[in-house]
Amino acid sequence: MRIGISVALAACIAIGSTAVASAQTVKLGVVDTYSGPFAAVGELLDRGIRLYVKQHEKDLPPGVKLEVIRRDDTGPNPEVAKRMAQELITRDRVQLLAGTVYTPNALAIAPLATEAKVPFVVMNAGTAMITTKSPYIARVSFTMWQSSYPLGGWAVKNGLKKVFTAVTDYGPGIDAEAAFTKGFTDAGGQIVGSVHMPLQNPDYVPFMQRAKDANPDAVFVFVPGGKDATSIMKVFGDLGLKAAGIKMIGPGDISTDEELANMGDVALGVVTAFHYSAAAERVANQEFVKAYKAEYGADQEPAFEVIGGYDGMAAIFHVIIEQRGKIDPDRTMELLRGWKNANSPRGPIMIDPDTRDIVQNEYLRRIEKVNGRLANVEFETIPMVKDPWKEINKQK
Repeated sequence: MRIGISVALAACIAIGSTAVASAQTVKLGVVDTYSGPFAAVGELLDRGIRLYVKQHEKDLPPGVKLEVIRRDDTGPNPEVAKRMAQELITRDRVQLLAGTVYTPNALAIAPLATEAKVPFVVMNAGTAMITTKSPYIARVSFTMWQSSYPLGGWAVKNGLKKVFTAVTDYGPGIDAEAAFTKGFTDAGGQIVGSVHMPLQNPDYVPFMQRAKDANPDAVFVFVPGGKDATSIMKVFGDLGLKAAGIKMIGPGDISTDEELANMGDVALGVVTAFHYSAAAERVANQEFVKAYKAEYGADQEPAFEVIGGYDGMAAIFHVIIEQRGKIDPDRTMELLRGWKNANSPRGPIMIDPDTRDIVQNEYLRRIEKVNGRLANVEFETIPMVKDPWKEINKQK
């Protein structure tokens, strides 16, 4: 009897071992900002990741599991980001990397992705040249050129002839300014002054005062979203720029959806160009917003960082499913090149097979009151915009 039990037990152990051996676990390393003054922005990105996994984990092939390993880069800190990515690659043996709110962090991770041949899905950082720094990078978020360049031409067509630029002094801000300036001046507009504002602990008052003193038709602003967007909007109002007839325009970072409720009526009429608005009436977006509110609270609005994490996971699930959990880095990059999602909450998207960068609609939006709440109301669509910086430089 004991022998029979032992044999049966051994057989069960053998079957269990075989099942474990045949199960395929894909390890995804996420480098994001979970602490420090920028943690709220990192939390938005992570919400998108978590929501997509919750909705779609059931879609993974039988026996395939996804393990998400998170590491905190503490903010725009490239040395910490590099160290976290190194640990994920060498100690945790991740097959995929993702995340990074900030450009300096993405750039620090790029050479590690190349050396280790670990595909890296950039979910937020928006400086145009990031994807040129490693053949193992694909971006699902945006570039600053995609929004700011067409906004320049729109500004001139809509009577804004003189503009002052005020941008945060790091990669995305510099890109946003360069893109807007080219689009604006090529269309016949004049830049009448510019300032670069610090990323850490900014005081926006002196910069907005300089903008007011220049007496432009509008001030083009970039700050990295979140509370900074609310802060500069309030300064814009407090210093009397709006009262003086000066308009505020910029990429969507300055009117990020989750902060609109904190901005007050000074934000009304601000026009931005961007790839996403929580107020969009697309059915896919309405369903997404409903799911987001159910998960995180009825008073919560999904920001662009959320959609970057959400669509980033859609791309990652695509490569996992297509390879049935057996991740080959080069095959993964082949699958990401040309990947399409016709039904993203932001509209149709695609990864450019040549540049590995996002191709997507850009929307002109105006802040209006909808049912008593501020909202980014889309009023014009520029369809399937490739990164203009790469397109312009490709022609040279």
